[in-house]
Amino acid sequence: MAFSDHLLDIGEDIWAAQKAHPFVTELANGTLDAAAFKHWVKQDYRYLQDYARLFALAGATARDESTMTHLLGVAHQVLETEMDLHREFAADYGISESELESTEKAPTCLAYTNFLVRTAYEGHEAEIAAALYPCMQGYLDIAEHMADLADDEHRYTPFIEMYTGEEFREATEWCRAYVDRCGERYPGQHDAMEDAFLTSAKLEHRFWEMAYTREGWEL
Repeated sequence: MAFSDHLLDIGEDIWAAQKAHPFVTELANGTLDAAAFKHWVKQDYRYLQDYARLFALAGATARDESTMTHLLGVAHQVLETEMDLHREFAADYGISESELESTEKAPTCLAYTNFLVRTAYEGHEAEIAAALYPCMQGYLDIAEHMADLADDEHRYTPFIEMYTGEEFREATEWCRAYVDRCGERYPGQHDAMEDAFLTSAKLEHRFWEMAYTREGWEL
């Protein structure tokens, strides 16, 4: 079994919980409260800044030139393309670019990005690969699930189309293959890879909850 498949097997319950989350199911049928989606846009924008940093740092630790080149390219793509799409989402919902930039990370977003950046600085290349995998594979799987649930086009259709598009599929497939290469090359890192994968996957689930409840720093 490919190591990426093994990781998905041990994270099966987390994937099921994500697919059943009301943020996911309500976005799929177009009934999600706009305030919850706006919270997701602002928090995910801040998340992506550190997700790009994770790819850049992963590129710095890569052992071969082609992997280094690709990881640094993904970091640039996140900053230039995916964050641009978030700015478009934000504009559609009346959120200015300055508001995006000044958004304070909610506790869950802060916990997730701190975990990713710490892993990037302190972890092995294989551990970094496993930590970044749940976001890409998860968004593809969840968006495909949303597409299956959706009956008609609605205001959230562009979200579903973005994460089921060919470009995102190709990026996810490369990430999956990268995890498999790390699993084969570094068998001594399998436990660390599992821990990193499961932590990121759990935080992915909590991210939906954070957006749905519009989590902040309330006392």
